[in-house]
Parts: sequence; C-alpha cells; structure tokens
Amino acid sequence: MSRRRYVARGVPGGYRIRDNRGRRWWGDHDELCPEDLVTELNGRADPQALTALLKRYRALKR
Repeated sequence: MSRRRYVARGVPGGYRIRDNRGRRWWGDHDELCPEDLVTELNGRADPQALTALLKRYRALKR
C-alpha cells in the first residue's frame, strides 16, 4: 500500500491536514476530525466536492 499524501493530525485544540509530499499544513484548523475531506483529497480530489466539504467544515466552526 502506498503512503497517503494527506493525513489528519491531532494538534492542540483539534486537527489539521498535513501534506506529506509538500511537508506543510494544508487548509484550516478544525475542531472535528475531517475524515471525509482527507478521503476525498487522497482519492479523486474533485474540486467541486472539495469546495463543498470545505464550506461544510467552515460552517461547523461558526
């Protein structure tokens, strides 16, 4: 099995998505684990699906 490029890592206060290939953080800090977002990033990475998931997670923060 190949190494996943994007993984959710626990950080103080929640989770962040880590880009293993770019060796940097991707996206915003989330309080809940963004499992479906990480799955989409590692899978098809459809821009419309990613936009919808990002909007959903940002709405949960408010």
